[in-house]
Amino acid sequence: MPTITIIALALFAATYIVMIVSQKLRPYAAVTSAVVFIVLGLVSMLKPGLFVVNGADFSYTALQALKEIDWNVIMMIAGTMGTVYFFIESKMPQLMSDILISHMPNVKMAVVVLSLFAGIVSAFIDNVATVLMIAPVALAFCKRLKLSPVPSIICIAISSNLQGAATLVGDTTSILLAKAAHLDFSDFFVDEGKPGMFWVVEAGALASAALIFFYFRKENGKINFDNRTRVEDKVPSFLLLLTVLLLIAVSFIPYKDAAEPGQFYKPDMINGFICMGIFLIGVVRELCRKNTDAIKGAFKEIDYYTIILLTGLFVVIGGIKSAGVIDVIADFIAKAGSGSVFVVYTMIVWLSVLFSAFIDNIPYTATMLAIVPGIAANLGGAIDPKLLFYGLLCGATLGGNLTPIGASANIAGIGILRKEGYEVKAGTFMKYGIPFTLAAVTVGYLMIWFIWK
Repeated sequence: MPTITIIALALFAATYIVMIVSQKLRPYAAVTSAVVFIVLGLVSMLKPGLFVVNGADFSYTALQALKEIDWNVIMMIAGTMGTVYFFIESKMPQLMSDILISHMPNVKMAVVVLSLFAGIVSAFIDNVATVLMIAPVALAFCKRLKLSPVPSIICIAISSNLQGAATLVGDTTSILLAKAAHLDFSDFFVDEGKPGMFWVVEAGALASAALIFFYFRKENGKINFDNRTRVEDKVPSFLLLLTVLLLIAVSFIPYKDAAEPGQFYKPDMINGFICMGIFLIGVVRELCRKNTDAIKGAFKEIDYYTIILLTGLFVVIGGIKSAGVIDVIADFIAKAGSGSVFVVYTMIVWLSVLFSAFIDNIPYTATMLAIVPGIAANLGGAIDPKLLFYGLLCGATLGGNLTPIGASANIAGIGILRKEGYEVKAGTFMKYGIPFTLAAVTVGYLMIWFIWK
């Protein structure tokens, strides 16, 4: 193994260890590692022959590193988060929750419907934001009926985490998948004439909803819910809807690589421009209304932590590609699966579940998405890479529901309960999380295999 490959592999492993051990240090670890890779590239340029990969000098300049950063992904994340902030502040999600609850005959149906509703909302809105919007509704009716809100809010949290993978804008992992597999908004529904990830996720959601119904089968208390939230500003709802509609519309226009000669094609960063553009429309509107607090809140709500983390990871992944690490890992996984497509697919899905139960699924997914094409190539071209892409998303997104620390939505739900005086032990959470995860992942695992094998 070349010296630079060993160094890059050690640096990559050290970066991951730091990210696993300390959540606060993750962005710093990624950025520091990115800088080290650029320095290694500079040293290689100054001393030809020092680091050699596949018969050529290791090359990784600052310009190459900048090209590795996917600005389309960054703009999509920032723009969507900003628009979602305006949508949440309008109180429209709370009104939608109130309307649902007012039509429910008992607690059992209320929790099932709220959990499904949380999933649907999280297909378009950040999972944590979804929990923060919907959990208070469950908290309110549990207080009225003198019930423990712990089971209800746990179910809402894990449901919101589940369906983030259903659409292009539902979760950061979905945005990363779209980049790696060249997917558009509509591909999450129908991809190459086959059912997309949306239907896989929904099938898993229905399986998990059956479990929630079973857990709450004895909760038949009546709910009296008369006070509905008032929504005075409907424009943010239209802005969010416009974002989704525009993403759907441009999904029918091919990228340059897929366009026929002379056919109109869309820019590579069109999705990012749409999300950021709609957000800026909302900002300008608030400026005209002289509502500076809303503007400050929107920019504050953007998850700069994730953006910095992803920026660093894009550069790091580019570095390990140039150093030959991706090829080494891909070859190892292919050999570990004994060359069997089914074994490799199974490994990716269930190892992703296991890893995502304890570490942030964003850096894990970003790394594995870069490795998957190499794994497919090492299997002799006998596999459609999308089988592994979708399997990875299924395991990495749903696996976070195994433990209370596996997903930000779970942490948010437990935080709400803690403020209300309820301490949730890991065992209590896993009583719901493990069966929920196994049901949803098993359904998704089987569907993806039979669709894409």
